[in-house]
Amino acid sequence: MTGGDQITTLHGAPALLVRRRPSEGPPALYVHGATFPSALAVGYRFAGRSWMDDLAARGFDVWAFDFAGYGGSERRPQMSEAAEGAPLGRAPAAATQIARVVAHMVEVTGHGHISIVAHSWGTIAAALYATQHPERVARLCLFGPVVHRERQDMPPPDTAGRWQLVTLAQQHARFIKDVPSGHSPVLIEPQLEHWGPAYLASDPDAPSRTPVSVKVPGGPVADIYAAWSGALAYRPEKIACPVLVVRGEWDSTSDDRDAAWLLSRVRSPEKRDAKIPKGTHLMHLEHSREGLFAAVGDFLKGERA
Repeated sequence: MTGGDQITTLHGAPALLVRRRPSEGPPALYVHGATFPSALAVGYRFAGRSWMDDLAARGFDVWAFDFAGYGGSERRPQMSEAAEGAPLGRAPAAATQIARVVAHMVEVTGHGHISIVAHSWGTIAAALYATQHPERVARLCLFGPVVHRERQDMPPPDTAGRWQLVTLAQQHARFIKDVPSGHSPVLIEPQLEHWGPAYLASDPDAPSRTPVSVKVPGGPVADIYAAWSGALAYRPEKIACPVLVVRGEWDSTSDDRDAAWLLSRVRSPEKRDAKIPKGTHLMHLEHSREGLFAAVGDFLKGERA
C-alpha cells in the first residue's frame, strides 16, 4: 500500500507516523479526516496507483501523516479509558500536530512554504493552522470542507466522548449514503473488498471488539458538532493564501451553500470552487477521483482549469 513511501516517526508527545514520497519539487502535505488514517486515504492504491502517486507524478514532494489516535501514530492513554469524557484530538490539538509535521518538513526540505491538501474534518484543523502560521502556507486545498452552519439539532460537542468506535458496516453506509437511488456504485471497490480489511487492520485492537471496530478520537466529531452549531474552530477571514474548495456533486457534508459561505469570507484574492461530477464526500475512493486529482494538481501548480 505504501510502495516507495518513506515512513518515519516524529518523536514527541504524541509520536506521529509521517510518510513521504520524496522529490525535488515543492512540498505538499495531506491532512486526513475524522475516521481513517493517511494510508487509507492519500496513500491507498487502486489498480496500483494512489493519490500520492498522482501528486508525485505531477512533480510534488508529497507528505502525509497520521494524527494521534490513528494508524501508525501514538494512542493517548485516555483512549484506553471510558468513552465518557472530554473529546480527544480537537482542532487546536490537531493544528499543533500539523505544526510539528510542517516544522519537520521545513527542516528536511529547506522549503519555507508548503501547500496543504486537507479532507473533511481535517480541513478544520488545517485551516486553523493556516490562520496561525500564514507565513508557512503556500496554498490551501480544502476537500469536502466542514464549515459553519446554523443547525439547531446538533448535540453539544462534549457529548461526542473521548473516543468512538467505527465498524466497517458504518463506514460503508456513510460512504454510499449520498449516491442517488438507482445509480450504479461510485466506489472503486463497491463492497470495500480490500480497503475494508486494511481499515480494520489500522487499529491493532479492532479484532478484540464485538463487532470488530476501529477506535478513533472523539474530537473530530465534537468539532463537527460545534461547526454545524455555529462555532467553527477558525475564522476564514484570516486565511490569506490561495484557497481551493473542491467537492463532489453529491456531497451533502460540503454542499453549494457551504462552499459559498466559506469562499465569501476567505480574504485571499485567489480562491476557487471546483465541483466534481458524480462524486460524494469520499471522492478519493471513487471513480471520480481523476477529476479530484486534476483539480487539486492544477491548483497546487497555480494553473487555471
